[in-house]
Amino acid sequence: MILRNDLVQACDTLLDSDAFKDYTVNGLQVAGRDEVRRVMSGVTACQALVDEAVAWGADLLLVHHGYFWKNEPVPITGIKQRRIRTLLLNDINLLAYHLPLDAHAELGNNAELARRLGFRVQGCADGELGQGLLWLGSLPEASSPHALARHLSQRLEREALLIEAPGGAEIRRVAWCTGGAQDMITQAWEAGADAFISGEISERTTHLARELGIHYLAAGHHATERYGVQALGAWLAGKYGIEHRFVDIDNPA
Repeated sequence: MILRNDLVQACDTLLDSDAFKDYTVNGLQVAGRDEVRRVMSGVTACQALVDEAVAWGADLLLVHHGYFWKNEPVPITGIKQRRIRTLLLNDINLLAYHLPLDAHAELGNNAELARRLGFRVQGCADGELGQGLLWLGSLPEASSPHALARHLSQRLEREALLIEAPGGAEIRRVAWCTGGAQDMITQAWEAGADAFISGEISERTTHLARELGIHYLAAGHHATERYGVQALGAWLAGKYGIEHRFVDIDNPA
């Protein structure tokens, strides 16, 4: 067992959450019971995940995508009201980390994606490792664009979308940022990457990839961001001797 406030402080410190200018509130978003014995983690605090937390008897729900996003309506009504009401009625804490969990050098989404895909991390194009969001690295050996797309699809269990640059050049150096970071493609090209990997794709991404001459792979926003929150939950379980369970609410996006 650990006190809620001690657990939150440990996560805030580990992830250096105050260092990030984010689109949302990082840290404790909804306060529940003071003592934490069971932590459930998931990507997004949707109603289905909240209901799973209730059914399991979780004391704290740990997510990457929480509530209170910049420019969203302030009133707590509708879907937001139902989600928060469920948490409050069941005395469940909601703890959310967005950019700090993308960037962390050991437990973050980018770090975990690299580990899962076998990339050799070389640094960041937009800051120090652990603070920057655009990661750079190399493959163990050169790969064709289609072979890399197959590798992503197999490892992430989701079909990756490949936009192949003209000429189909081999890939040695890669850049990646999980989630909805497709607009970092120009920075990835400027950093010398042969391919850039993120979660989503926009209409403009296709033209940029072709005209810049960099392969682009969209591997899924949800699929690329399943691993950081699991790593953080496992870290908490190992450090404080509490239970941790990850629940994957499938999302094809």
